[in-house]
Amino acid sequence: MRQSVRHLPVGMYGAVMGLAGLGLACRSAAGVVPLPAFFAEIWVVLGAASLALLVPAYLAKLARHPEAVREEFLHPAQLGFCGALPVGMTLVAGGLAPYAPAAGAVLWWAGAALLFLFQVWALRVFLAGDIPIAEVNGGWLIVMVGGIVVPGPAFALGLAGPSAVLFGLSAAVAPIVVALVFYRTVAHPPLPPALRPTWFIFLVPPSLIYAHGLTLFGEFVFLENLFFFATLLAVALLVYARNFLRWPFGATWWAFTFPLDAYAFAAARYAQSHPEPLWKGVAAAALAVATLFVALVLVKTLVALARGELLAPAATPRSAASRAA
Repeated sequence: MRQSVRHLPVGMYGAVMGLAGLGLACRSAAGVVPLPAFFAEIWVVLGAASLALLVPAYLAKLARHPEAVREEFLHPAQLGFCGALPVGMTLVAGGLAPYAPAAGAVLWWAGAALLFLFQVWALRVFLAGDIPIAEVNGGWLIVMVGGIVVPGPAFALGLAGPSAVLFGLSAAVAPIVVALVFYRTVAHPPLPPALRPTWFIFLVPPSLIYAHGLTLFGEFVFLENLFFFATLLAVALLVYARNFLRWPFGATWWAFTFPLDAYAFAAARYAQSHPEPLWKGVAAAALAVATLFVALVLVKTLVALARGELLAPAATPRSAASRAA
């Protein structure tokens, strides 16, 4: 089966988020979870390498198959995943902070600006009022709520002030988008198996609004309730996905990874403030689960690429309603 960049989904940038996000989560867990320092840097390097590979590959897709790129940026079932590129850029920027802070700052600003432009574009599509509710999925949280991710990398680069703007915008819109996606969940047919990993994106808002909100705005204790909710949600999602190995593999599997990274980051943050054995154990377990999922999805991605399946023609993940149309 012939592979082509035409079939490189923009959602593959979720690999950048999952890999770099795990590295940053491991860094944040220092002092809470006993890990060798190099362990975090392995994932940071892999995240940077994936970004370095995917950006020129997607630019090649844009040059050779602009109509395919246009479809991804216009189709409501895929639009949300476009946010993975700028969010991934900011995460890699945070990874670069200890080694090349100037380059990291440039990359962070580029990612933050691109995310803002994508959010404007997504709002324009949303306000046009022609989005079938059955096409809404957890991917919308990436582009619309992605700003809650950028403060973590920004803190390491001395850019807390600018990051607070994107954080505030995304935190404000998070309840609306979460409610919309949740409504689609309970009131419409279930997502097809290929898109089910996107439910894990629900973990990101409570995890990072808690963790970054405390850093940006002080010890606002009420935010800890978001961490408790994220803990409940993480357990429920893992139970829901207990048979996930039967789901068809694709780029959407990277949606498992960064949300689990985000929860591990939040758990480490909570354990630092509440250093009881229970919460240190929760942080260690969360980081272990995140690492297992990232490693598994990375291996499956490389195997699919080696077999000629990753960039081969395939049915684009759509809702059941869209496939029936």
